[in-house]
Amino acid sequence: MSQSTSRRLTVAQALVRFLSAQYTERDAVRHRLLAGTWGIFGHGNVAGIGQALLEAGEDAMPYHQGRNEQAMVHAAVGHARQLNRLSAQAVTTSIGPGATNLVTGAALATINRLPVLLLPGDYFATRRADPLLQQLEHPTEADVSVNDTLRPVSRFFDRITRPEALIPSALNAMRVLADPAETGAVTLALPQDVQAEAYDWPEEFFADRVWHVRRPAPDPAELAEAVHAVRAAARPLIVAGGGVHHSEAEEALRALVEATGIPVASTQAGKGSLRYDHPADLGGIGHTGTAVCDDMARTADLVIGVGTRYSDFTTASGTLFQNPDVRFLNLNITAFDAHKLAARTVVCDARAGLAALTEALSGHHVSPAYVDEYRTGKDRWEQVVEAVYRADDENAVPTQTQLLGALDAVVGDDDVVINAAGSLPGDLHKLWRARSPRQYHLEYGYSCMGYEIPAAIGVQQAEPDTPVWALVGDGTYLMMPTEIVTAVQEGLPVNLVLVQNHGYASIGGLSQSVGGERFGTAYRYRAADGTFSGAPLPVDLAANAGSLGMDVLRARTVRELRDALAAARACDRPTCVYVETDPAPTVVPAEAWWDVPVAEVASREAALRAREEYDLRVTDRRRHL
Repeated sequence: MSQSTSRRLTVAQALVRFLSAQYTERDAVRHRLLAGTWGIFGHGNVAGIGQALLEAGEDAMPYHQGRNEQAMVHAAVGHARQLNRLSAQAVTTSIGPGATNLVTGAALATINRLPVLLLPGDYFATRRADPLLQQLEHPTEADVSVNDTLRPVSRFFDRITRPEALIPSALNAMRVLADPAETGAVTLALPQDVQAEAYDWPEEFFADRVWHVRRPAPDPAELAEAVHAVRAAARPLIVAGGGVHHSEAEEALRALVEATGIPVASTQAGKGSLRYDHPADLGGIGHTGTAVCDDMARTADLVIGVGTRYSDFTTASGTLFQNPDVRFLNLNITAFDAHKLAARTVVCDARAGLAALTEALSGHHVSPAYVDEYRTGKDRWEQVVEAVYRADDENAVPTQTQLLGALDAVVGDDDVVINAAGSLPGDLHKLWRARSPRQYHLEYGYSCMGYEIPAAIGVQQAEPDTPVWALVGDGTYLMMPTEIVTAVQEGLPVNLVLVQNHGYASIGGLSQSVGGERFGTAYRYRAADGTFSGAPLPVDLAANAGSLGMDVLRARTVRELRDALAAARACDRPTCVYVETDPAPTVVPAEAWWDVPVAEVASREAALRAREEYDLRVTDRRRHL
């Protein structure tokens, strides 16, 4: 009988060695599950994980130096999304503020169902030194640390208080990261004394381990019910969510659409599931959707959700799907999402489910009149896009929509355009012409200001030869420009399009519509009446980006903007295109409502008028049962 051998390593060394040997495999293609580790070092991880990364070397575990812990998580999330959740990155921090800075990024990852491994330092498990620098002392729960703030935003959480506890916990962590139905942020809190503690590890722990990413097929009974529902529907509509991309199901979706004629609406995460010029692609759905898409949604009698979690932007806060007979059919790998809106469910992988549905619907097609209706609406919307993209005066200050038109003219089919917050997501969802599955990268599950620049770095790391564009307004830029330094350090040629409009333009417009009168949304001097209504602040964000190491191109006109974008795309180092846009709105109003509650009582006229409008709109809300 052979005797198992062991290797004496610290907990941190063992963890890094273990992580370097983990792989995913789907469709016979293998990826490293943990492709690298981001880290900022402090006393809580420098002698543990930091020393272990140094000892392991770049071949075993590439190390990336970040400037902000939240931004490091965003970069890891961008990397994971670009690679369809088949590869992730880890993030290590010290204890204290380094650890709590992870919370926002962890929430973003979990909400968007994207994998990231978090390795924050923690207090001494032995309590030899108590309290430590940066320790939160809880008077009645001595085992609580600041890392407990990560519990509600993590799909798996454990605190490793003994070396041998790492083995089952690390295996569980990998299981969750690689599971498309469970994935999100995973946290292993590592007490700093345990990180440095030695243990005799079984060699089997370090063997290459492959986590098969399954494609569960639909249950035959669920599939039969789904086929019956589709055949009975006169006005079916597919809502494509992020799960289409994660599953690499775009071709399966196109096959179903071309066989049946069913049109496709896209959520923010699902846009690009069909090319924008496919006759059945109706564009974005919901509050930021296109006119044709929302018109079709209002009259649909069957809504087929594929890989979507139905946020309030998609459903227009429950007011969009107005057909009295509307029913829902959801294909989703998670039962939690599949059962939303009292739907018939097909709990399965998106690609497997779409392929099975196409085969079972052989010979079925929607009516020619329905096809003509949505194609006519699509043609009308394309005229709207052309109008707001067009600039009749090349020497004028560009509007935000003309900026998108200029970018549309410059990008290639495989360029990646990244955004998350502000007024740009609405314009992009309505207007952007997505040409490939990964071109449109909108983080709108958490809509986190500051996501764009680090996410662009993560995407560039995942696809080094792909041009990547981070679109940010001045408000977002001021939240988190720090990772520009990382892009410069790593020589990553990310392109930053920095839009100056002197404040929070999106929330300012929302504030105006709900009676808030744009309070606190402008970046201006304080006036004599105490409001921020003076002259714009004299900040120079282009100079700031330049001071952090970027090449900066300033564009004052539409012509200069187009030239600057083309120059940036041809550049081989991080480049910023800075433009101040005309603040006049150029996009058609929202085609569907969004519920932002308005003050029920107020003394100001604007709020009273907004409440009257709110009371009218809220009556359209339906609870689908």
